[in-house]
Order: sequence, then structure tokens, then C-alpha cells
Amino acid sequence: MTGWTWEYHGYDPASERLREALCTLGNGYFATRGAAPECPADDAHYPGTYAAGCYDRLTSTVAGRQVENEDIVNLPNWLPLRFRIDAENGGISEAAESTDAPWLTPDSAALLDHHQHLDLRAGTLERTMRYSVGGERVLSVRQLRLVHMADPHLAALRTEFTAEGWAGSVEVEAALDGAVTNDGVARYRQLDGHHLTDVRTGRGTPDSAWLTCRTRTSAIRVGMASRVTADGPVERRHTEPRALRVTQSLRLSLAPGRTTTVDKVVALHTSRDPAISDPLHAAVDRAGRAPGFETLLISHRAAWLRLWNSAELDVPGKSGGILRLHLFHILQTLSPHTADLDVGVPARGLHGEAYRGHIFWDELFVLPYLNLHFPQISRALLTYRHRRLEQARNAASDAGRTGALYPWQSGSDGREETQQVHLNPRSGRWLPDHSRLQHHVGSAIAYNVWQYCEASGDTEFLHTKGVEMLTEIARFWADLATYNDSTGRYRILGVVGPDEYHDAYPGSSTPGLDDNAYTNVTAAWVLARALDVVRALPQARQDELRERTGLQEAELIRWDQVSRKLRVAFHDGVISQFEGYGTLAELDWSAYRARYGDIRRLDRILEAEGDTANRYQASKQADVLMLGYLFSPSELRQIFARLGYELDDALWARTVDHYMRRTSHGSTLSGLVHGWVLARLRREDAWTYVEEVLAGDVADVQGGTTEEGIHLGAMAGTLDLVQRGLTGLETRDGALWLDPVSLPRLSEYGFSVRYQGHEGVTVQVRAGELSISAPTSERSPIDIRLPTRTVSLAPGKSCSLPLHDR
Repeated sequence: MTGWTWEYHGYDPASERLREALCTLGNGYFATRGAAPECPADDAHYPGTYAAGCYDRLTSTVAGRQVENEDIVNLPNWLPLRFRIDAENGGISEAAESTDAPWLTPDSAALLDHHQHLDLRAGTLERTMRYSVGGERVLSVRQLRLVHMADPHLAALRTEFTAEGWAGSVEVEAALDGAVTNDGVARYRQLDGHHLTDVRTGRGTPDSAWLTCRTRTSAIRVGMASRVTADGPVERRHTEPRALRVTQSLRLSLAPGRTTTVDKVVALHTSRDPAISDPLHAAVDRAGRAPGFETLLISHRAAWLRLWNSAELDVPGKSGGILRLHLFHILQTLSPHTADLDVGVPARGLHGEAYRGHIFWDELFVLPYLNLHFPQISRALLTYRHRRLEQARNAASDAGRTGALYPWQSGSDGREETQQVHLNPRSGRWLPDHSRLQHHVGSAIAYNVWQYCEASGDTEFLHTKGVEMLTEIARFWADLATYNDSTGRYRILGVVGPDEYHDAYPGSSTPGLDDNAYTNVTAAWVLARALDVVRALPQARQDELRERTGLQEAELIRWDQVSRKLRVAFHDGVISQFEGYGTLAELDWSAYRARYGDIRRLDRILEAEGDTANRYQASKQADVLMLGYLFSPSELRQIFARLGYELDDALWARTVDHYMRRTSHGSTLSGLVHGWVLARLRREDAWTYVEEVLAGDVADVQGGTTEEGIHLGAMAGTLDLVQRGLTGLETRDGALWLDPVSLPRLSEYGFSVRYQGHEGVTVQVRAGELSISAPTSERSPIDIRLPTRTVSLAPGKSCSLPLHDR
């Protein structure tokens, strides 16, 4: 690894799927895993291609019940390009003396060398291989791949063949393959993964081929076309297209030391695209009109350069390299092209089939970064939520509630996609899944609406779509809260918090927990914030909102009451994760670590033993501590004060220590939150968690999960840790707030942000101080709120402040 490259030397089948995920190339419209084009899908290789928002719903029989699942669809594979020494024209090895000479792959004994090079700056994946083809003769192969960032419907693969010290010919077979299924996650293989049907193939011009199909239930039509060309004399072998696969075969003549090139340019369209009549026609036309590889590469690199200029990040050393890799994968999943699509934030990117490509709450960790660099993407992702507001209203109504109940997992249309059962791979048992009770996803959406509008200054969105979502989410919380006469408090009962280990009280047959601290505190914040926004609307906007939603003044009064009286439980001088948490048994952590080593998925270990995490003070991931991630210390104190509780530094410090000792970090987000909180509380311990989350995907610390898709929220969270966590950067009350801290292992870094139309606001940490500079422009000054003073930063000016030594 260097600052701008990610490299793998040698070939290791056991880690190939992990490398494929980390070497995925995409452009926000579609992405393709970094699989070897010459290798079919097997235990080592999984060449998946996924288009944003392309889902299909199937029903399977699992554990004796009918289970319906909506999955992101593995689309036809455009990669296939294999090669072998051509025995019919000068075959040069004994193995090639028949027309059935083996195809050369990294898994063959002939492989001498293998190297992968992911160029983050250029957005390309390069592979180089050398094969022994008899005696001292060697075939050198170089491939360069891109998924075009300027034209989101194009991808290209260049393959270069060089005969080292011999002459002969090579047979090359390029294909489009429709015989693919969703088979990338082992624990889902009991589910039906055959999403494609009506596959047809054919050829157009001598160098072109096409494939079309549709998804079985959603009936999304897919069109794919390829153009295969070579830079020298070539003999084409015509074979009849098969039902699911169309191939183009070429024979290349190789001269000693001379490189011969084959280029494959591919176009992909679906019926979800705007301004087309037929995806196949669009794909064939685009592939035919596409320029050559060199021209495509130039425009692709230029598009990536524009992205990097908008997301400038300067962090030295190994940490900086990993952060760039994380940003690279964010931009491949959520690029400016995303702004034209109706899609959400897939928790595992467009990199694999884990979580079935569903949308959870991960935008809570992604949008704060995007808001300050690509606000148009954030707006589109929030619009995805607004388009599904009616579905959320229906879900609340079906549950007997008013307002909007957003789903824990969603996909195409916004209905709840959370599975009814899930598999524990350790015990082999299918278990009831109650995670749909994580109603706090609504608060995450409201938080993102507010954060986006504060950072971008987009009052038009806030006063229309934004306030409508805030209103309906607040309505749900106000209706769900029940008043308790004995305590004089409102309570929220029967929910599940972000922890996920706890979904019921011990021995209870009814799922759900009462007064989850994270749920109640964020609900109080939503109610207060929605109240402020509604009352601050211009009168005409208020009238429109009341007409659209039927909002009444009595509701606003209730919002205010509930936002001041929601209950938060405490035990032993700390905030309780939920009512009754303090009465749960203590777990013998040292015994379980000694017995199992890795106990991140402690819930699976306990279930396999016939036990349950519901009995213990043990958490999968930060729950109460998530409050310290969302809100600055001063904001959190204000929220608790509004609720009638005093939250001083000592109480918060005790709470942090309590849950740090009782968390297994079964989620990649957990270490991120711990690092974030500790950076402001006990910085000498923060870097341990920062290092773990930086290594989360590149080292696959979760043990085999990254190969199923990267963890997008954790990747974005590491960027935001540098951007907001260490600088204390907040966007609120029409100002930029800064309250920086210093981590010894990350003492120098810099980045630029876009704030309310000011592009290129730069932040630099160096030599114990933080400096912020405003771009030279005709815009108004930026208000900067520092711990000790307020500064009006004029265009072209800068200011500095010392770092806190906490």
C-alpha cells in the first residue's frame, strides 16, 4: 500500500474473495467486484455485478415456513475473458497438443507470478500475470479495468498478451454470461437466488454481442452489450450463442516480445433508467458509439480527479492510505451519478450480497461526510426516504399508530424487508428475528435531514420534504410514547435498540424492551427539533404543511410535553441501556475470551450453548454511547436538561467506562463510536479503537464478512472521525463550530469542506494548532464559533486555535 495505491503480490485462493470486494470498481450506477475475468464463480471467485436500486423479490421455504426476501440482484457477468495457447496454430507445449488445451487461470500450475494494483486516484484495477507455457517460454498478461466514472453505463477491460521469447498464437474467448445467481453469501444459500429469467443472447456486428434478461418478480429489464476489438490481425471464430451465454472467440498471432492487445467495452442499461425506450437497444447503441479504450481511460481519470478535488484529504502514513481506500469505496457506491437515481445507502455498498443489499440506518454514518463535500448526493438520498414516506405512514397505521414508521431494512419500495428468521451459522439453527423493532431508524432519518440542511443551507428542502418527514416521524414518537402516572414520565415500550443483542427480557415470550436510552433520547431530540422547524416556518409554508399533513396545534403541544418528559433509566450511577438493564447478570468475559478467542458475535456463541445474550449485561455494539457520537457534549447536556436530567462530565465518564467493559464489538460501527467518544474523553485510549475500525475491512477483522461486501457506514465513519470527530466540527445555528482535540498518532492532517455554498473551506492540523481558511469568493463571511471566541471569517482569510490536550 502507498498513499494512492492498494496492491496484492502473489495469488492466494483463500483470500481471493476478500480481494475481490476490496478491488471492486463502480461509479454509483453499477459496480463489479474485482474478480479475475478468466475464472468462473467457485469457492475462490465470485464475479458479481450490481446496479444501484435493482432488486427482486422471491419466496423460499426455510425451516418449514415460507420466507419472502427482496435481494439486490447479481446481474449478468460482463467480465468473462479467458485465454489459452492455441494448439491448432503452433501449439508450443505438450499440454496444448490437443484442441482441448487448458484455459490459463491463476489456479493453474502454470502460474509463475500474479500481481494486483488498485489505483485509487485513477479508479482502475491492474492485474499482471506470467504463465509458463512450455520449457523456458513465458506468456505475460496484463489487464487494466475500469467502470467508467464519467459515463455511468460503460465499463472496459484491456488485456495485453506478450510472448516472452517465442512465437505462436493465443485463443481468446470473451463472453457475456447470464447464467448467474445470487450465491455470494453461504448462509443465504437455502434461499432462492435465481433472480434472472428470459435470458436471450445474440450478435450484431462482427465485433459486438448482446444479452438481455429480466428479473423474475420486479420485472426489471436488463440490456448488456459488448464490443471486442484487437490491435492486430485477428481471426474470429463464430460459435452459436447459447441460451444463457454469448461468446466471441479470437485467435491472436504473437511475435516474440511484441504486445498484442484485446479491448472489451461493455454497456449496461436497465428499464429503471430515464430517457430510454428499451434497455437492450440503449446498451447496443451505447457500446457501438463508445470511443476506444484510451479515450475512455482519459475521460474516466478526469472524472475521478474532479471527485478527489471535491473530497481533498491529506492524512500521512498508513492511516492516510486506508482512509483514501475508504473514500474510494464511498464514491464508487455514492457518486454524483447517485443524485440522478432513486436509491438509498446500501449497508454493504455495491460490493456483494451481504444484508441482501438492503438499506438500514448506515446513512447516519455516511451523510455527515457527504454533506460537507457532495450535498447533492445527500439531498438525493434523503429524497429516497421522502418518496417512501407514504409507505412509512402505512406501516405506522398498520401498527395502530399515527405518523411514519420507517423500516429497519428497506429496498425498492420502502416496505419492511427485515427477515422473519435468521440463521446462526454456529448452531445451524434458524431463529426468530425481532430487529424490525428498531424503530430508531426514523430518528436517524430526522437527524440526517437536519444535519444536511445545516451544512448545505438548503432551506427549500427543509421547508418542504424535510419538514414533512420531521413532522411524521415526530408524530410517530409522540403517539408511541405512553404517560405513566406514577413517574410523571412518558415511556416508549417494546422496542429494540442499536445494541441488537437484547431483543427481549429474560424468559419473556414477548419481544421488545422498555425505555431504551438511545431510542428515548433521540426521540426527544426529534420532537424538539420538529417543533422548532414547524414554528419557524413562514406562514405560507405552515399553511401548506397543515394542508398536506393535517397537523394541528394540539399535536405541537403534545410534542413539547413528550420531548420534556421522556424517561431515561439509570442504575449504579450510570445511564441504563434500557429499563432493567442493571438487573441482568454479569458475564464472565475473561472465561469466554479464553474459551473462544474471538467473541465479537457473542450472541451466536451463547445461543449455540443454549443460552441467550438477553440474560447478560453484554452489548454487540455501542448503544448508550451512540448518543456521544450524534451529539457534542454541550448538545447532549442540553437534551438531558430539557428532559429534566443533569448530565455532568462525571456521569458521562462513568457511563462510558461501564459500557466499554461490556461490549463485544460485534459490529464494525462499535469501535468507530468508541474511538469517537474517547477522543473527547480519554484520548490516550482512543487510537486503539480507531486502528481497529481502520483495519475493519482491509484486515477483515469480522472474520469472513468483508468478502460479502464492504461495511460502508464504518468506512464513511472513519473519514468523518477525522473531519468532525477530532476537530469538533459542527454545523448548527448558521455557523461552523470547532473544538479540536489532538491524537498523538494522528497529529497532522488536513481536508477541505463545502459549507453553505462556500467551496474549498480548508482545515489543517499541524504543530499543536488548527487553522481554518475561507476560499476567495464573493460570498459572505463564515461565522466560526470557537471555544473561547466567535470569528467572522472573511473570504480569503484564515484563523487558528490551539488543540486541546485532554
